[in-house]
Amino acid sequence: MIDCITPDAAAALLRDGDMVLAGGNGGSGVPEAVFEAIERRFTAGDGPHDLTLFHITGVGALTEKGLCHFAHPGLVRRVIGGNFGMQLPFMKMILAQDVEAYNFPQGVMTHLCRAMAGRQPGVLTHVGLETYMDPRQDGGRMNARTTEALVELVHVADRDWLFYRAPGVPNVALIRGTSADEDGYVSMEHEATAREDLSMAQAVHNAGGIVICQVKRIVKRGTLHPHMVKIPGFLIDHFVVEPEQMQTYTTRYDPARCGETVVPASSIAPDPLDVRRVVARRAAFELRPRDVVNLGVGISAMIPNVASEEGIADLITLTVESGVVGGVPGHAREFGTSVNPRAILDQSYQFDFYDGGGLSCAFLSFAQVDPQGNVNVTRFGKRYDGAGGFINITQNTQRLVFNGSLTGGDFDIGVADGELKIRRDGTFKKFVPAVDQISFSGRLARERGQQVSFVTDRAVFELEADGLVLTEIAPGVRLKEDVLEKIGFEVRISEQLRTMDARIFRNGPMDVHDEFIAKAPRHAGNAAQGEQA
Repeated sequence: MIDCITPDAAAALLRDGDMVLAGGNGGSGVPEAVFEAIERRFTAGDGPHDLTLFHITGVGALTEKGLCHFAHPGLVRRVIGGNFGMQLPFMKMILAQDVEAYNFPQGVMTHLCRAMAGRQPGVLTHVGLETYMDPRQDGGRMNARTTEALVELVHVADRDWLFYRAPGVPNVALIRGTSADEDGYVSMEHEATAREDLSMAQAVHNAGGIVICQVKRIVKRGTLHPHMVKIPGFLIDHFVVEPEQMQTYTTRYDPARCGETVVPASSIAPDPLDVRRVVARRAAFELRPRDVVNLGVGISAMIPNVASEEGIADLITLTVESGVVGGVPGHAREFGTSVNPRAILDQSYQFDFYDGGGLSCAFLSFAQVDPQGNVNVTRFGKRYDGAGGFINITQNTQRLVFNGSLTGGDFDIGVADGELKIRRDGTFKKFVPAVDQISFSGRLARERGQQVSFVTDRAVFELEADGLVLTEIAPGVRLKEDVLEKIGFEVRISEQLRTMDARIFRNGPMDVHDEFIAKAPRHAGNAAQGEQA
């Protein structure tokens, strides 16, 4: 029989200085009851102290839950994470120099789990070259307190690579599933993501550590179908049963997010026509039939809603780095999951596909853009978000569409009478002479022949050989006052400057289905593949 313990008993197993592999992806797959218990133990004065916390991506609900429970000085000495945007209290600790902090690309993080499971020294990859992951820049270090180099530049097979070192011996894995049978075999039938929980369990088990798995229920021995089992029982030491565990931080249980049911597309209501939807609608014009697409956070995550309203969602394949393939990806607290997924892969396999150039198009956000097309989405102002899957995706995808507002701050911009209405503009510029941190290298993109565009609320830019070129402006927008003066550098204006499609600014479907079908399908591979081969 398996060993079932309480969350507090699980928390008591952690020792000072342990390296903890923490499961979860955004708000899905989080062993929340165990995380809560660890915080209770620490705030009661019982430790643990000086943990090394390793997590694949942001885990939390911005100011609460998830890894926000670990945001206490003294509880964590070092954090190695793929993203911090879902755990703002942790971000404040990084900014205040209260913790050593490394940020590595999400795909590298999930592959490091496999490396640790196989007792390999680390991950060798092209991902991160000429960004702040490169040791010639920051080496993935997020603040001045962080000094040890965990990334090396190496030359192998006649080219440069980055070697990300496995960061130590993992002592504890905190993971989650849906059901465990009496021998401890774990299935994930109600999970919206599969993540890398198997690799985490293997890594800690092979290192002689403790694997703790939170599940919803215990079932009879041998009743789980072997195709549904994700983690063998011999890898897990203790179980915490939490019957009320949420599927995501918003949803208790939606069978359409784990494939138990399929809901009609008509049940997905269109988002309201505001300035964010304007950007998502214009970005959707970049889709092609048979595209295999990745969608980032923010406005980009709203594109599936547009595709659903236009009746073209079934003609493309939308993917999320968490491992979800097909369906309509969610955004906000549902990000990382999908309604009506066609497949839910382990995250590491999704990144094998991404890193190899399998995506044909990707839609992503930006915080800063400079004249050469460099993009910063990882560190700006008091935000130390980190990369997530951004670097894996942007370095390996043929067509890139960056989406966001032209200006930042407290603006009041809307849509009326078929035009964009700028009632109060943003107070700071996002198109700047030099980005604070290079998350995406425009020079490298040009070398690799990637097609790069920037879609904003009022203008569209293309990245060409000499830098950014303005190609479209929105109806109702003044070229000089609303666009050129809001950019922190001179930008070339295309001789074929045109007005954005008027349908974008009208309520109701844009009726683009037929013209979408007429677009010639493009090969889903990546022009950079030849260089990487």
